[in-house]
Amino acid sequence: MKGIRPNTWHSEELFARAQSVIPGGVNSPVRAFKAVGGTPRFIARAGGSRLWDADGNELIDYIGSWGPMILGHSHPRVQQAIRTALEEGLSYGAPTERELELAELVLKAYPACDLVRFVSSGTEATMSALRLARGYTGRDLIVKFRGNYHGHADSLLVQAGSGLLSAGGGTAKTAPSSAGVPQAFAELTLVADYNDVASLEALFSQRGPDIAAVIFEPVVGNAGVLVPTAAFLMALRDLTRQHGAVLIADEVMTGFRLAPGGGVELLGLEPDLVCWGKIIGGGLPVGAYGGKAEIMGYIAPLGPVYQAGTLSGNPIAMAAGIETLRLLAENPPYAKLEAYGKALQEGLEDILRATGIPATINRVGSMITLFFCPGPVATYAQAVEADTEAFKRFFHGLLERGVYWPPSQFEAAFFSAAHGQAELEVTLQGARAALQ
Repeated sequence: MKGIRPNTWHSEELFARAQSVIPGGVNSPVRAFKAVGGTPRFIARAGGSRLWDADGNELIDYIGSWGPMILGHSHPRVQQAIRTALEEGLSYGAPTERELELAELVLKAYPACDLVRFVSSGTEATMSALRLARGYTGRDLIVKFRGNYHGHADSLLVQAGSGLLSAGGGTAKTAPSSAGVPQAFAELTLVADYNDVASLEALFSQRGPDIAAVIFEPVVGNAGVLVPTAAFLMALRDLTRQHGAVLIADEVMTGFRLAPGGGVELLGLEPDLVCWGKIIGGGLPVGAYGGKAEIMGYIAPLGPVYQAGTLSGNPIAMAAGIETLRLLAENPPYAKLEAYGKALQEGLEDILRATGIPATINRVGSMITLFFCPGPVATYAQAVEADTEAFKRFFHGLLERGVYWPPSQFEAAFFSAAHGQAELEVTLQGARAALQ
C-alpha cells in the first residue's frame, strides 16, 4: 500500500478532459464525487480485493463495481470464460446455448421462478417487469418505497434512492426525482414508506383495485443498507395477494450476494416476479427478470406484452455469468463473507465507541453502511438524518489511506470473497485514523 498522501495529478488531468466530452465527466452521477467533494479516481486495473488508479495508487475496494464482484476482481476462471466466448464472436442477434445455461443456473437457485428473460441492465429488468405486471393485471398503478432505487426508468424516479439522495430531487410524494420525467408518469407511482406497514395498508385501502404491482428491494442498498422487518415482509405478501397485485422483488443488488438464492432465500420471500443484474453477469452489463409461468407467459412472443433487446443474452456476458454462478455453487463464499462482515462491523463499532461519534452500522451479509447518526436506522426518514459532512470526512480519511469506500452516505459498501485479514486490518487502521 502507498502512503497516506497519494498521487492524484493524472486522475485530475483525466477528469478535466472528461468534463469537456462527457456530462459532468462521468457516465453515472455518483462517480463524480459530488456528494463528497474532490476529484474522482480514474481506475486503471483491478485484481482480487484491490483497485489501482491512473496514478498508481493501490486501493482496497469496497465498491465492487456496485455489487457484481462478489468473487473479487479478475477471477481467472471468469476471465478465461470470457476469452473463450470472445474467440467465438461478440454478438449474434440470435439464440445461443449460453443463454439457456445461464437461465438454468438462475432458475435452479430460485426454484419458485419458472421462466427467466435476459436483458442488458438492471434498469431494463425492473422496467420490463413492471410493464409485464401491468399487462398481466390490466391495471396502471405501481407502488414503490421511498428511498428504494430501481433504475432510471421514468415511472421509478419518484422518491428514489441511490445518487438521487445526494443530488436532490422532488420532495412531494408524487413529484419526480428527476427533471424530464412527466408529472403524469409520476402520478402512476404511489409511494409508501419502507418498513411502515400502516403506509402500505393505507395505499391499498385507497387504491387497491388499481394497483398492478409493488416493487421493493429485499434489503435496501440505495439509501444505505436498510433491513426489512418481519412484519413489513409479511404485509407485502399478504396485501398483494389480497388485492391481486404482483409482488416484484428487485434483487439486482441482493441476488446471489446474500445467499445462493439471494434475499428471496435469506428472508423466506414469496415474490411473483424477481429482477436480477450485477452478479449474474460477472461484472459485464446484464439484467434479467423472471417468475411464475402464468405471468411470464404474457411476454412476447408468448403473449401481448412486448419487450425486446438487440444485445439481450449477449454471449460474452452470458459466459461471465455462467462461470460466476458455477464458482458460487462449487465453493459458496457466504460463510466467509459473513465472518468478514462481522469482524468489520465489530471493529468499526469498537472505534466508534472509543471516539464517541454518534453512528449506526447496518449490515446484511456482505452489504454494509455506516450511518453518521444515532440508531436505529430502519427507514428512509431515519437514513436521511445522517450527518453527510461527517461522512465526507470519513470517506476522504479512508481514501487517503488506501481504502475506497462508496462516495455517498446513501450507498451500500460491498466486499468480496477476496477480502481477508490483510484488508480488514488496513481498513480498520484507516477508519481509526479517519474518525479521530
